[in-house]
Amino acid sequence: MRVAILQFPGSNCDQDALKSLREDIDVSAEYVWHDESSLSGFDAVFVPGGFTYGDYLRCGAIASQSPIIRETVKFANEGRPVIGVCNGFQILAEAALLPGALTRNINQKFICKDVFLRAETKRSIWTSGVDKVIRIPIAHGEGRYIVDADGLKAIEDNEQIAFRYVNSQGQIEDSANPNGSVSSIAGVINKAGNVLGMMPHPERATKELLGGIDGLTILRALSLVKA
Repeated sequence: MRVAILQFPGSNCDQDALKSLREDIDVSAEYVWHDESSLSGFDAVFVPGGFTYGDYLRCGAIASQSPIIRETVKFANEGRPVIGVCNGFQILAEAALLPGALTRNINQKFICKDVFLRAETKRSIWTSGVDKVIRIPIAHGEGRYIVDADGLKAIEDNEQIAFRYVNSQGQIEDSANPNGSVSSIAGVINKAGNVLGMMPHPERATKELLGGIDGLTILRALSLVKA
């Protein structure tokens, strides 16, 4: 298993991803710069968080036009695993690999704290191992997931909602939704289930030293992918 961790000007969670995958998941992970145009030899792609291009225009909009994202779209359309976290989720949404969009938090403030998540589908490699409420950190200013009524119905019907924000007992309530996301959505998958985008950071929850290991329930999917 060899994972490409994409790097852009402004990425700042790429090192977190590299260390968590190498040390805690025990898979091979390497950086791939944004102007590269090949993912040859890689079995999965991790699009990390950060502030690509200073979040100018729209978060992820400029990065979504990079050569490596065009290659990532091809990679994903071949059915291979791709995960985008925080700014990575924004990039994948801008690249139309995932439905919906990410906008300013409803309180117009940057939020950095732990949240609780509930997996809403088991039909993806990314969620199949999540069988309990998990605690994962968030750190974003533009993480409010939005989609119109028809789009929401479509992702509900297709079981594309990967995670919802919940309280510690697994219940949906307004106080557990940190950014005002539609239907408390914290992450979504594509129709095929191989692409996941989520605002919370599982790569920051892989060691007890960091406050918990619930991120492993998501990232361990990479160790099950056949090279």
